[in-house]
Amino acid sequence: MECRSRQVTRMINLDFLLNPPKGLAVQTVVGIALVLGLLHGITPDEHTWPITFSYSVGSYSTRGGMKSGFMFSLGFTVQRALLTTLGFLGLATVYRVYSLDGPVYLAVGSLMFVAGSYILKGRYIHLPIDSLIGREHHGREAERLPLHETEVKNVPLRMAALHGAVAGWGFGAYATIITFVLAPQMPSLLYAPLPGLAFGLGTMCMQVVLGSLFANLMRVKGMTVEQLKHVGRSTAGRVLYYGGAAFAAVGALVTSFPFLDRLAVSTGNPIPNLDTIGLSTLLVVTVVGVIGLGSMYRSYAETVKKRRPEG
Repeated sequence: MECRSRQVTRMINLDFLLNPPKGLAVQTVVGIALVLGLLHGITPDEHTWPITFSYSVGSYSTRGGMKSGFMFSLGFTVQRALLTTLGFLGLATVYRVYSLDGPVYLAVGSLMFVAGSYILKGRYIHLPIDSLIGREHHGREAERLPLHETEVKNVPLRMAALHGAVAGWGFGAYATIITFVLAPQMPSLLYAPLPGLAFGLGTMCMQVVLGSLFANLMRVKGMTVEQLKHVGRSTAGRVLYYGGAAFAAVGALVTSFPFLDRLAVSTGNPIPNLDTIGLSTLLVVTVVGVIGLGSMYRSYAETVKKRRPEG
């Protein structure tokens, strides 16, 4: 009993979690990976938050937001299990030689862009920045259309799982620990996916919670269910579309100039994702904060304007 208590105490020690020693038991490795996954899911990460936010607000309900977080994390968990298997086999050493962040940003951005285009029925293929910042784009005739005639498509949750599987190839401090420190300690190839699986499940728990919180941002008082759907889906479409363009642009830049990914200002916080302010932080702020909240306000304003009687 006392031995188990000591193990629990060590598990909640931050230095122990971020710098695990060698020779750990399988259950300890899995426990560390699970806690790291919880930390990863709750801290602002460019590979998780923008995508979870996009799909969750589009679902416009607590249950839908939780489902969005689950679907994204499902793909992410499968990828992480594969990643730690590669780490056990020594095949993940490619990350020690090459930075894949640029290509991953580019791939994630492209998927976001495609999903956003689908949701918006192709109305924004020509990138009308004026519609995002609030200027007239469709004209007064479009403003008079009933809400159902300008209804955007459902948010494709299956795409969230695909996003998770692709975004998981991004590599950071958490991935380094589970891939190069924890995975090699597994006794055989059969156990190799366990650290990645536990890490993904920890991330999933937090993404489900965040998904429900993001979705509840849409619970605006005085709006009908149909109006909530319209605002949620419009916001999701715009965030995925414009956020995808931002991700792709950053991906192209980082691929061409890898040193940009290493530029960061230390915050003094030891927890990964909170320890520095860099390109990844700017992506989270831009997509979730600027594009996300801006699009939400824009969609809400459009809906309120349509439901007001003329004159």
